[in-house]
Amino acid sequence: MPEGPSILILRETLARFTGAVVREAGGRVALDLTRLRHRRLLAVRSWGKHLLLEFDGFSLRLHLLLLGSCRIGDATTPSTGAPAVSLQFDDGTRLDFHSVSAKWVEGNLDAHYDGSADILSPAWDAEAAHGKLRTTPHTLVCDALLDQAIFAGVGNIIKNEVLFRVRIHPLSRLGALPDPLLARMIDETRIYGFDFLAWKRQNVLKRHWQVHEQRTCPLCHRALARIAQLGKRRRRSFHCDHCQAFHVLPTLFDASLRKHASGNAPA
Repeated sequence: MPEGPSILILRETLARFTGAVVREAGGRVALDLTRLRHRRLLAVRSWGKHLLLEFDGFSLRLHLLLLGSCRIGDATTPSTGAPAVSLQFDDGTRLDFHSVSAKWVEGNLDAHYDGSADILSPAWDAEAAHGKLRTTPHTLVCDALLDQAIFAGVGNIIKNEVLFRVRIHPLSRLGALPDPLLARMIDETRIYGFDFLAWKRQNVLKRHWQVHEQRTCPLCHRALARIAQLGKRRRRSFHCDHCQAFHVLPTLFDASLRKHASGNAPA
């Protein structure tokens, strides 16, 4: 699933279409895309994992799901399969989106999206994130980092890499983290988001993965735990049971959690 930095790069790529008028619109999504005909694209925006095509009075929100993609072409470019959303502009160019979900967002986008929650936004607010996290002390950190209302744009890569950077086990409870460590986790999430962005632009992202889809811890050289479905969100985890500290609330201690944490189940 494309994470926030990848969507931001796509937004930058599609900015060239700002001001263009849609001639035809269609696709396989369950929306009447004819609404876009003869409409001028006012802006291409993003928020977390959402790509937002803004028109007068409404916007089209696209989510690239697990394998979503966008292809830029023209009338002579053959389509690859049946696109979920296809937009043809007056200048002859065409945008085909595959494997995406689509939704109308009515009215002003700023009324729907909180920039302070987007880890790549100039409006990002670390203190607001800290306050939200402290309201759910029982939540596992592996689930908290994937909460888009707190960390818009964070996906599984950022989650795994950030938790390794701050040496926190993914099955730790939020309430068990001391304030300085929680603050460091929040700060590193934004820092890693911009590292991800820079590496993605240079096409070297995978070279910098320390634990995600890796087999050996770069610190202790032990085998990494590779768990297929961890936490309530049931996402893949790559972590080091030796180097990443396991923080629990004494009143919530669950022996099965610790057993699961050290199970090294294959992902």
